[in-house]
Amino acid sequence: MLIIYSIILFFLSVYSYSLIDPNLTFFQTHWWEIFRAKMVYFGYYQRDLSWFVYLSLIILLFIFHLYFLKKHKGFNPLKIALLISGVLLISYPLLSHDFFNYLFDARIVTYYNHNPYLKKALDFPSDPWLRFMHWTHRTYPYGPVFLLISLVPSFLSLGKFILSFFFFKLTFAGFYILAVYYLAKLDKKAAVFFATNPLLLIEGLVNSHNDLIAVALAIIGIYYLLVSKLQFNARLLLLLSTGIKFITLPIVFLSKQKLIWNKIIFAFTGGILIYLSLKSEIQPWYFLNLFIFLPIIRSINRLDIFFLGLLLSYYPYIRLGGWDTVEKINLKHSIIIIFFVANVIQLIFLKFRYLHNVKKNN
Repeated sequence: MLIIYSIILFFLSVYSYSLIDPNLTFFQTHWWEIFRAKMVYFGYYQRDLSWFVYLSLIILLFIFHLYFLKKHKGFNPLKIALLISGVLLISYPLLSHDFFNYLFDARIVTYYNHNPYLKKALDFPSDPWLRFMHWTHRTYPYGPVFLLISLVPSFLSLGKFILSFFFFKLTFAGFYILAVYYLAKLDKKAAVFFATNPLLLIEGLVNSHNDLIAVALAIIGIYYLLVSKLQFNARLLLLLSTGIKFITLPIVFLSKQKLIWNKIIFAFTGGILIYLSLKSEIQPWYFLNLFIFLPIIRSINRLDIFFLGLLLSYYPYIRLGGWDTVEKINLKHSIIIIFFVANVIQLIFLKFRYLHNVKKNN
């Protein structure tokens, strides 16, 4: 089964180049030009077939995700994580442009010796990377922790784009593996859920959103919160996690013993995510932050219907060609809301079935 799963992941990595920026060139070689031309034609001019491939890959990923969960006792979560991260290391962030902003923001420090909180990409108009950049008009929008982390792969890249791309991808893979490793120490099933969840694979490893790193730091922090007598390491890691995106600030107050208090923090964090979605835009990767609570709230593994909806909400982008109309954005929201409601209904049904069984047994 792992061989078949590896093949699916490999096809996902290949497919990810179907929406590569036409202005981006990784290699000046004939074979790359042929590959890129075929993938661009497929992704931009055969959108019906591209959507079918994407949908098929997502469904297959969820099937294997459920299979691994059912058979979790027979699998090593860390080995699965190493396999997944190794194959997806070559993937392209096809559904978001944020990854390239991460690269350039760090480049402002390591290459231009400027402060990205004060300087933006447009302040360097002669930089060749600008031809495939988006959101070039904004200064650094994240906390300082992610900036410090991103300086390492940026410095190692020596100003070379292909090296920067690879080292940043490697950084995301490293934090993903660490999260699985520490989760497995607490709960093997939770670790398998995290390691194989399609939403996390797409938004965390393929699209490489920095929420994944925030989640990893938080999970490691919760591990030390639960198992260590010295709470300083735990609180520091939780604080570092919030120093990437401040919306997770409530997790600093998680408790080792007060489960009810932890549920309140979880609900409050969920409320923040809903507020941000209503105020600005529903972004699938925002909900990666829910994975932070896996070590203490196991019911998160019942949100897969909602997670599926988040990934399917890319239908307007892949099939219809972007987010350039209100109708496409509204369709995206409708898909997410439908799957969210379906998940809520499922949870209510499961709760009533549980209460009925308890009453029946008593």
